[in-house]
Amino acid sequence: MKARTGLLWTAIILLTVLPLWFAAAPPEGPGSGAPPAFSGADSRAQQAIGIIAPNYKPWFAPLFEPPSGEIASLLFALQAAIGAGVIGFWLGMSVARERERQRTSAAPERDANAD
Repeated sequence: MKARTGLLWTAIILLTVLPLWFAAAPPEGPGSGAPPAFSGADSRAQQAIGIIAPNYKPWFAPLFEPPSGEIASLLFALQAAIGAGVIGFWLGMSVARERERQRTSAAPERDANAD
């Protein structure tokens, strides 16, 4: 069983590290013509839409526009943390509920064997 767990961890680490190792580094610098390395999918999508359909008009405007990129990143991280907390709470409650269900279903069997 330990060998299988070790192989699983090795596979996880390799699947995480190998794509980062083999990926080519993007050209950097203001004259390279490449978008910034961490520009995100939204800005790349806007650039692609500008190339494909230059007369495109957005259907609606955002309700709230953060004043800076740092605040937008903070709100995104906060959203991710709240989502992780909700998922963790649900997972913990599910595990605890299942353990309690198994404990209560095993208790009558012990009582019946004690007689």
